[in-house]
Amino acid sequence: MMRTKIILFLLSFISVYAADAQEINARITVNSDKIQGSKEIYTSLQTALTEFVNTRKWTDATFAVNEKIDCTMTLIINERNGDNFKSEIQIQARRPVYNSSYMTTTLNFRDVQLDFEYIEFSPLEYTENTLQSNLTATIVYYIYVILGLDFDTFSPKGGTAFLQQAQQIVNLCQSQMGWNGWKAFENTRNRHALITALTENQAESFRNLWYTYHRKGLDEMAANADRGRTTILEALPVMEEYKSSRPNSVLLQAFSDAKLDEIVAMYSKANSQEKQAGYKLLSNLFPAESSRLESLKK
Repeated sequence: MMRTKIILFLLSFISVYAADAQEINARITVNSDKIQGSKEIYTSLQTALTEFVNTRKWTDATFAVNEKIDCTMTLIINERNGDNFKSEIQIQARRPVYNSSYMTTTLNFRDVQLDFEYIEFSPLEYTENTLQSNLTATIVYYIYVILGLDFDTFSPKGGTAFLQQAQQIVNLCQSQMGWNGWKAFENTRNRHALITALTENQAESFRNLWYTYHRKGLDEMAANADRGRTTILEALPVMEEYKSSRPNSVLLQAFSDAKLDEIVAMYSKANSQEKQAGYKLLSNLFPAESSRLESLKK
């Protein structure tokens, strides 16, 4: 089934109109615990966002039901002033590992800058190259980032077209007054920083590792667990090279948030010498994450 998605996407972007063809299986939650008063508008917003993401066709590729990208989006409302909201959003995406029931995380990202306007029961709309609101622009941006990262796991830099679409949204949104999260240097972990890191020339080594990690590593583990694991562990030093060229890149934290616990679990099955090497590598890459690496010291 995984191969179907790869082949059809690469061959011809074949259009599919079946009801089960949507690519995204999103669970969206609007958390308004910090806000006093009626909660009806947040229920309305949650329903509108869920329908907006899950009923739209985002690509021309075919996705079987079990190939859909599983994601969660949690919108945390921090302040409300009439129809204006200040919020942050946590996005997580996962894709199934070939021939197994295991789901691997491809994105685990917290965006703390999302101010938007929403009128209860108003439809959420999006047309390519036309900006409707900061909220829909942000959601669509993350959909394309999720798709880009997912397709990168199936073919080398296979998600380029989707990452370019996310970049185009950033370009359009930068000129919008009052729309936060889109500008360079506004925040080192905002939407601009993330897509720039994913699309600049220095990202090529990271994206090639991303493909090797998933397609040649995780997807091979059902057939040969040791071979798949070895492929991943042997590829990881690429991250040291990436860090030396981009020491402050948002991709380093994004990689840690998505993959560090999974990598530690892989190293835990290695011999003591490999564990020590893994501990040294990961400590150099992620010095602030020592507590998550403790098991490798044993």
